[in-house]
Amino acid sequence: MILLVLSFILLLVLGMPVAFTIGISSLLFFVSESLPLQVVIQRMVTSTQSFPLLAVPFFVLAGNLMNETGITRRLIAFSKVLTGHMYGGLAQVSVVLSALMGGISGSATADAAMECRILGPDMEKKGFSRGFTAAILAMGGLVTATIPPSIGLILFGVVGEVSIGKLFLAGIVPGLLTMIFLMIAVYIISRKRNYAAEQDRPSSPKEVVSGIYHNLWALLFPVILIVGIRFGLFTASEAGAFAVVYAFVIGKFVYKELTMPKLAEVLKHSAKDISIVMLIIICSSIFGYAVVYDQLPQTLAGFINTVAAGPYVVLFIILIFLFFIGMIMEATVNVLILVPIFLPIVTEVGFDPVHFGMLFFLVNTMGGMTPPVGVTMYTACSLLGCPIEVYAKEALPFILAVALLVIVLAFFPQIVLFLPNLVFG
Repeated sequence: MILLVLSFILLLVLGMPVAFTIGISSLLFFVSESLPLQVVIQRMVTSTQSFPLLAVPFFVLAGNLMNETGITRRLIAFSKVLTGHMYGGLAQVSVVLSALMGGISGSATADAAMECRILGPDMEKKGFSRGFTAAILAMGGLVTATIPPSIGLILFGVVGEVSIGKLFLAGIVPGLLTMIFLMIAVYIISRKRNYAAEQDRPSSPKEVVSGIYHNLWALLFPVILIVGIRFGLFTASEAGAFAVVYAFVIGKFVYKELTMPKLAEVLKHSAKDISIVMLIIICSSIFGYAVVYDQLPQTLAGFINTVAAGPYVVLFIILIFLFFIGMIMEATVNVLILVPIFLPIVTEVGFDPVHFGMLFFLVNTMGGMTPPVGVTMYTACSLLGCPIEVYAKEALPFILAVALLVIVLAFFPQIVLFLPNLVFG
């Protein structure tokens, strides 16, 4: 196990792509332990044979399709209707837009990249500092990734054998609360710095209703998915296939903005995105086998139980570890490697797997928005030309807001479990 960890860290420091870092370090473990190398191939192939895992490429394709249909432009206009009158105008708009994009993108990095390109230049023209702009546009991606359909929640469900339908429902309230906590932080900072509102009055009820009407197809999307999964119309994987058809029909025949050149570009980007995710998944399956073979989960569980005084001490030790590991490792990798280790530990001390899944997901995803190697952070900073140290300073209030939310959700699990229990029983 020492060789596995050391080789993993060394390759990561040398800048090797994360999928190859995982695969090579795992292969070295097999060689050092004289394990049959056939198992490596078997594990890689077996990891792709999961039916629920089909949801990942389907939702990636669906998200890319819906981003090319003009929905994003309509959602920005709707977000301005809802929050344009508040302190921090465009910053508030960006947070609400992230919530609305949750039913379309499901990816924090994709959302941050889109908003940096569309809203970033306008925010700087309105007088927002570059660091503040980069920080809120990156942190807003956390809302997008939490509200279903979420690729991270699908992976957690597949790896941890937890109901994806329940995880989707569990993401709604925390996602909305994340939006509210970030909006409060934006309000406090904007009032202090006098960041102006986008409009001088709240929108009228007629304007709000008109905004809902023009965005009805986008707003209905996550509702249809959850209702369909709950009433057995389709599984999570079939929901992904439905999402692709839905996105194509809306883009082609309702909004009529999905042209053949756009479709070709969507398929090109989707193939690239899916290949990256799947390569990480198949390499992580070997790493996971090595971890289980060396009985790391049992050893770690024993260690945590010896130093912990109760269930919540165990939970917060794990969450703090996840926060720091999320700073240096990609979120998808953490799900694939760490869920099999930590999920049995927290369920043994009495926590619901759906409840832990949401806490794991929030802390793990936020790691992508923090130094030193957060992918979402680097995406926002590179697109806006913002130095990392400036970003880190401006992001601190938003990180503290999310940390406070995680503490609240940890001590009040019914906030997370209310909807899953109501719908699924």
